[in-house]
Amino acid sequence: MADVSGKKQVTFFHPQAIVESNSIGEGTHISAFAHVLAGARIGRECQIGDHVFIESDVQIGHHVTIKCGVQLWNGLTVEDDVFIGPNATFTNDPPVHPSPALAPTPARTPARTVVRRGASIGANATILPGLTIGAGAMIGAGAVVVGDVPARTVVEGNPARIVSYIGAAVEVEGPLAEPPPQEGVRASRVKGVQLHRLPQREDLRGHLSFGEVQRQIPFEIRRYFLVFGVSGEHVRGEHAHRTLQQFLICTHGRCHIVADDGVNREEFILAGPSTGLYLPPMIWSVQYRFSADGVLLAFTSEYYDPDDYIRDHTEFLALVRGSEAGEI
Repeated sequence: MADVSGKKQVTFFHPQAIVESNSIGEGTHISAFAHVLAGARIGRECQIGDHVFIESDVQIGHHVTIKCGVQLWNGLTVEDDVFIGPNATFTNDPPVHPSPALAPTPARTPARTVVRRGASIGANATILPGLTIGAGAMIGAGAVVVGDVPARTVVEGNPARIVSYIGAAVEVEGPLAEPPPQEGVRASRVKGVQLHRLPQREDLRGHLSFGEVQRQIPFEIRRYFLVFGVSGEHVRGEHAHRTLQQFLICTHGRCHIVADDGVNREEFILAGPSTGLYLPPMIWSVQYRFSADGVLLAFTSEYYDPDDYIRDHTEFLALVRGSEAGEI
């Protein structure tokens, strides 16, 4: 393989590295005091730092950077273009609660941990076993990851919590999309998505907010559901619909919605009954950062149909690209 200058990429093992595997791709550099056991698989043009240990049942893709002091234990798959910072820790043994009534357990196969393409893991982060770190996700330095991390999210803390989404649009007025100041609708850069300022009236008797079918809500309503009591660190949604339309209102409190059409992404705050968000079919959406009192009301254009859901973002992107190419 050659780089952009046409020069062949040279595989390099430092003389003080121990490399027992014969499955190392072209152009990979392995630094001093690293130890790669037989059976481990490492792709092309990877950078393996000093004092890195890679066990036999580890699979590493192409263009992966692993900084100094990282141990990669059995049961780990790292896809292409991943960055792993210094001293990041991958565990492969679940917590054990000793009991005198339990006999010693036999050897077992570790739960598989997968780091998807383009993810970045900060220095000293700890990843519990059997988890999936989504494509393009960013793990903050020192974070303790105890659950799956959705694609393109940024997580920080102990335990790790989602703090933002990568690639959500940045508006001129600020980082998050705002509804129109008066009654009306603002188009999003995400295809077909609309942010509404709903009609609101108030007098001495209180406040009234409303919307009408085929006006604010552009479809006949077949179903509604309410989401409430969501802990602030939890994420909901994370799917697209093939044909279903939705209209979302956070009737109490607030929450954040990220919408993604496969090309553009934008993040919205829904706060109170006078703001509504229309989501057409084939839009990937995520709901997160609920306030403790948040209540999300969703109107839908169809009855519940599990076959209408697309729950894998990679599949969603493939369908979007296929539609643009006229394949579906």
